[in-house]
Amino acid sequence: MKSTLTPIAAAALLCALGTAQAQTAAAAPAAKASEPASTVIVTGIRASREQSLNQKRNADGIVDVITAEDLGKLPDKNVADAVQRIPGVNISSMAGGEGGFSENDRVSIRGTSPSLTQTLINGHAVGTGDWFVLSQTEAMGRSVSYALLPSEIVSKVTVFKSSQADLPEGGTAGSIDIETRRPLSFTKPFTAEATVQGFYADLPRKSAPQISALFNWKNQNSTFGATFQVFSETRYERRDAQEFLGYGHIEARLPLTDEHGEQMHDEHGEPLTRPNPVVEAHPQLAGVQYPLLINHNLFTQKRVRKGGLFDIEWKPTNALTLDVNGFFSHMDATNYDHSYLASVENLLASEDIPSNPVVRNGTLVAAQFPNAHGTQVGFTDSMYRPGAASESWYLDVNGKYRASDHLTITGKAGHTRGLGDTPGDLGYESYLSSHAGLNFAMNGMSSPTIVSFPGMNTADFHESSLFGMWYSIVRVVDKESYAQADAEWAIDKGVLDSAKFGVRFTDHKRQVRYPNNGGCGWGAETVETGACPGNAQWDGTMYPANFGRGFGGGDAFLRNLWRLPPHTVEQAVKTNTVPTENYWPGEFAVGEKTAAAYAMLNLAGDKWRGNVGLRFVRTKQATDFNIPEGPNPVESPTFGPFTRIHDERSYDDVLPSANLRLELGKDLVARFSAAKTMTRVDYSALAGAITSLDNLTHSGHGGNVDLKPVRSRNLDASIEWYFAPKAVLSAALFHMDFSSYLAFGTRKAMLPDASNQNAITEYTITSPINIRAKNKGVELGYQQPLFGNFGIVANYTYTSGKDSKGDGLVGSSKDTWNLEGYYEDDRFSARLAYTYRSAYLVGLDRSTTQYADAVGYLAASLNYKINDNVTIAFDALNLNNPTLKYFGDNRDQPRAFYTNGRQYFLGVRVSI
Repeated sequence: MKSTLTPIAAAALLCALGTAQAQTAAAAPAAKASEPASTVIVTGIRASREQSLNQKRNADGIVDVITAEDLGKLPDKNVADAVQRIPGVNISSMAGGEGGFSENDRVSIRGTSPSLTQTLINGHAVGTGDWFVLSQTEAMGRSVSYALLPSEIVSKVTVFKSSQADLPEGGTAGSIDIETRRPLSFTKPFTAEATVQGFYADLPRKSAPQISALFNWKNQNSTFGATFQVFSETRYERRDAQEFLGYGHIEARLPLTDEHGEQMHDEHGEPLTRPNPVVEAHPQLAGVQYPLLINHNLFTQKRVRKGGLFDIEWKPTNALTLDVNGFFSHMDATNYDHSYLASVENLLASEDIPSNPVVRNGTLVAAQFPNAHGTQVGFTDSMYRPGAASESWYLDVNGKYRASDHLTITGKAGHTRGLGDTPGDLGYESYLSSHAGLNFAMNGMSSPTIVSFPGMNTADFHESSLFGMWYSIVRVVDKESYAQADAEWAIDKGVLDSAKFGVRFTDHKRQVRYPNNGGCGWGAETVETGACPGNAQWDGTMYPANFGRGFGGGDAFLRNLWRLPPHTVEQAVKTNTVPTENYWPGEFAVGEKTAAAYAMLNLAGDKWRGNVGLRFVRTKQATDFNIPEGPNPVESPTFGPFTRIHDERSYDDVLPSANLRLELGKDLVARFSAAKTMTRVDYSALAGAITSLDNLTHSGHGGNVDLKPVRSRNLDASIEWYFAPKAVLSAALFHMDFSSYLAFGTRKAMLPDASNQNAITEYTITSPINIRAKNKGVELGYQQPLFGNFGIVANYTYTSGKDSKGDGLVGSSKDTWNLEGYYEDDRFSARLAYTYRSAYLVGLDRSTTQYADAVGYLAASLNYKINDNVTIAFDALNLNNPTLKYFGDNRDQPRAFYTNGRQYFLGVRVSI
């Protein structure tokens, strides 16, 4: 008997706007173009490999999938950790200039920037936020923070490497769709699962609880069900670091100034110069680069991730399914960032003559400044951020209606919101002794630089003097409302299998606000007059005795350093600083309204299948930002006059795509794909505001409202040979031709220096520009069961990406490979996985280039099944304790060494 749609149900369906395309594909019994190319079912490793190969042989598009009915068998604690084992997928920790942490939270596909990877949950966008203040203000890309997405919420993750018309636009390099669990997909009427683990990090030497639970109920007829899931996960971070905050050039000649410090000019108006005494003493130093600041940084943090998920699914008839689901994740990420800096820049700017300078590869890599002549040889920064947090949530209503044997209608509507919040960025800065010397000797990338301060006791707080304090607030909101409807018409005539078409609308906004920004001090004279009436009281706290040993600092490494405890910084700053007005140089908003429509044909013939389609999208963009001075200035007592700018523009994209699958033989399958793709540029790239100022190196980032979106023409081809049962050899080629990639240029701007009573100072501002680029490569895959209960999975990806100037692309590692061995019997299972990626361009940090050096990660997972309901699980991450290394223009210019230690998880998983 045919089902009919009642007017009430029809109205509900139109309001709900249905289920995601990816979910529809997952439910279909026969493979469609949107189905996965390979699937890893975690409940049974060998069974998962077999199912993976079966689906790989039947799929059209070039995609990969991880299915996680029991994700605890993988050594992964967020979704990013899991997808890194897929060929061509890389993960990283945040963006350029922010440093590497133990938990990776950015995902990129085939050697591209994480911003070119679109992340969806159940087929829709997810608002995201970052906890780290630099991510909130400096590198606001399109990528989602996976730190907010625990692996426990996942039913399946699909990585789309080739595009097709029914996928939302936005993933130039690819898209990742994270599917959560649906109540009616469970096999039993009632399911309860709980995992209780203890977490231990060996560098901070602290432990914490990890708890998650799921409850699912559905009626006997499988027409109504509800899922509720909660998680509360605490972990401690400690990161030891040596950082090099930018590089400068030693000028052969210096500006000639008068007694007021003003530039002098000749009768023709040309600036006058004088010889640099440093170069006069050492001519070989002319034009040489040198490290501005060498930082010994200790970062500590407590992360508490709490949240949950619910899903209510109702199937009133065989033809109609309605669903309401929501997700919430909040991370409290209070952190303390203490820096002990040596200032080579201060000494050279004060014309102190170094002895025994050593130049290598155009860089001053060693020097001794035995007598600083009263120059400050360095300073300390104590930055405490209580209440730092990130948050993400969404509410989604969707439905699916089979109107007839030929027509199926789906749709969805919802709202999502992300938040990055720093309610207090509290800073306490001190100058180090002006009667000390400074020696440094750099060792390239092999080991950290050796720094010493002759004549100064680095363990004594009283060898420093207060320079100033500051207090700022940052709040970043990311939100989107969306609605879409899709229809599929089964044709089944000749080569025409079905037709699919649909529409989608979004309204997105990203807003950055600095509600308050204030300070006091900034020099001995103002301190003495009472601008900062109270100093911090040191209680004898020191850096840990093993600081830096993780990255091979050795006994000569500078570690006997004083530091202020966080509560002392908080008390001093809140007592002595007064928040002022909005910090207008960093505030901006980007609004985007999009309307998209598509049509796609699914085709099939003898030993072939595919799809061809066209997607059209219109983007209306509105950007608000501030510029210094300007045509209609608003007076700002603290930060100078400025003009508010409002810019509106729109652009259209026509995105054709085609996918083809061929059976070349009994055990040989080939696929081909061609598509035009687009990604809207990063928010901070669009806004003309100065989004981040570094008052140490006088650099910052500014936007370019005239930027075009990143557009690319992509070609993909793959072939798989199923040479034995449950085994495969595969290869894939890809080529991306970017017509409007993003590169960076620099300009000078006169802006207020917040660290020097807002004195107008020259800054180097980096701004993005459009440029052509190409990215190409190959992926190789192999998997096979071995003797006994053992098996192996391996893959390798080669990528070559360059822009039209010959520079490398952000995120492009030449070599990436994964090697995983596993064992499984009825009771016990084990995995050992190693992931490696070669060096790649991270981006710009303080207006200079930064590369990440090659790095590999070792992870392990052990599971012992006591009975059908109870399993003991042990997971270990970063077992090899890798040192994360970064460098500049060459390897004689290190930018950072980071070590985070190892993390262990031991607990029990119970299911009913």
